Amino acid sequence: MTVTETPTDLDAHTKTLDKTHVFHSWSAQAALDPLVVAGGLGTKVWDHAGRTYLDFSSQLVNVNIGHQHPAVVSAIQEQAALLATIAPSTANLARGEAARRITDRAPDGLNKVFFTNGGADAIENAIRMARLHTRRDKVVSTYRSYHGNTGAAVVATGDWRRVPNEYARAHVHVFGPFLYRSEFWATTPEEECERALQHLRRVIECEGPASVAAVLLESIPGTAGVLVPPPGYLAGVRELCDAHGIVMILDEVMAGFGRAGEWFALDAFDTGRGPDLIAFAKGVNSGYVPVGGVVISDEIAADFDEAVFPGGLTYSGHPLAAASIVGALDAMESEGIVDNARRVGAEVIGPGLRELADKHPVVGEVRGLGVFWALDLVTDRATRAPVPPALIGLAKKEALARGLVPFAADNRIHVVPPCVVTDDEVAEALAIYDEVLTVLDKEIA
Repeated sequence: MTVTETPTDLDAHTKTLDKTHVFHSWSAQAALDPLVVAGGLGTKVWDHAGRTYLDFSSQLVNVNIGHQHPAVVSAIQEQAALLATIAPSTANLARGEAARRITDRAPDGLNKVFFTNGGADAIENAIRMARLHTRRDKVVSTYRSYHGNTGAAVVATGDWRRVPNEYARAHVHVFGPFLYRSEFWATTPEEECERALQHLRRVIECEGPASVAAVLLESIPGTAGVLVPPPGYLAGVRELCDAHGIVMILDEVMAGFGRAGEWFALDAFDTGRGPDLIAFAKGVNSGYVPVGGVVISDEIAADFDEAVFPGGLTYSGHPLAAASIVGALDAMESEGIVDNARRVGAEVIGPGLRELADKHPVVGEVRGLGVFWALDLVTDRATRAPVPPALIGLAKKEALARGLVPFAADNRIHVVPPCVVTDDEVAEALAIYDEVLTVLDKEIA
């Protein structure tokens, strides 16, 4: 900032630069008016003029440890001073330590990590490994899902973003369990689970089990609405996969590393013997440096003891990213951050959101765990008709005006603060949500 520039001038200059030179994802460019973020700390961000916001989006549900955690910043700085980059073909201490910390928290029998640049290419490589392992082609995933914006990952995705990008082959979609908007006329979690598994079973049978390489699921579908699976569903998928020699891939990109109040979200459920491959990113280092990866079962890893794995990335296991993982996971362990996410979800966020649901007709359902929650907003509780996009736009505007950065998707507000959030910060956010929902109630009255 120059002597003559005020903080307000700098915010305006930032917006001018952004509008002139930056092309944003998933957006019509002319309509954009992005929030300026100059800095952050913990659960808060601020602009150049000093206006502070509670970040209850965790940006893209990835800043699990909070903004500017000193342990992660220090780990990156120290690694940059020692060795800023090195080829993935080398052995590097930071890379090995990062992989060990991840596999130590994974289910038994998954002992190797292939590092990627983010979640989408983690999914790409997990699909590649499954196809090479089974020598089959088809990948079954759900309609209510998001797996990334690269070739196979976006086609495995179930939502609207798949449709203009369908250039990958051999993808099949099914409906996963979602009792509130059941595709199976279910009235209980048990019925929803049984019928969703039967639906998956029949699709696999009709596609030809010998043609199916993998079933790919988010442990908890996130962008699709924080769809916590009913008891028995993931274990049932595991049984189906085992019956047909199909690889089970769990996408933990959004749900992992504290978000669901567990190191891996799958730990909150019975998954039978667990997945064969786990894709991760986001919370593993809270996005401080781009990174993702695949945790690989011993059986699949053994395929490539003698055969060459036909894949790689220039920045696989980048030392700055690896150091940030070590710093983040060690701090999360020593400071009890995952435990905090579990407790605050069960004792503060969940009860608080349910109180709001009792008060506001616009809230159809509350669901979630840890620091991973969604308010399903409706115009009518009886019909469960979703609110229109204009009301979600209004909700975002009202929340920002009150100093809260929201995360909104379709007809939902997702309540997804960093795992370090305090009870007082949750109370502050709940008061803001209360005011925003009061505005929406009037719109649907």
